[in-house]
Amino acid sequence: MAVVTGRARRFGDNIDTDTITPGAVLHLPVEELKKHTFEPILPGFFKTVQAGDIIVGGNNFGCGSSREQATAVVKELGIDYIVCESMARIYFRNCIALGVYPVLAKGASGLFSEGETIEIDLDRGEVKNVETGKSASFKPLSGTLKEILDGGGILPTLKKITERG
Repeated sequence: MAVVTGRARRFGDNIDTDTITPGAVLHLPVEELKKHTFEPILPGFFKTVQAGDIIVGGNNFGCGSSREQATAVVKELGIDYIVCESMARIYFRNCIALGVYPVLAKGASGLFSEGETIEIDLDRGEVKNVETGKSASFKPLSGTLKEILDGGGILPTLKKITERG
């Protein structure tokens, strides 16, 4: 059974890619870009984020432009899971491609406050607030999408395929 736990980093609805990675800093190398992640709404986020933290968002997470940096920088900060009510289609695809597991669970955003412990059961399709015991269900990914995520993203997966011949 694949169960992961982490600290919830709570965001609201309509978090767009310009909020995640502001357009004015897109030219920077990823190490510098990380310093500006979520800067418009949470200055200094990069100082508080820890590997293993889990983003918990509301509706329409990742809306806006198709900029891949908005997903890449989240991954570079050590975040491997985003739990939200709904996610913009292109952001969802970028998550799969870069190895960030998108968990779409109706009602999940209201279960967590900043810093609470979140548990995700990837097999059963359940997110749970460890402190309160409250949970929400989601449909686990399967097939090709799961294979890509299990492989670490599209590039590592393609590399493995080509190495096998």
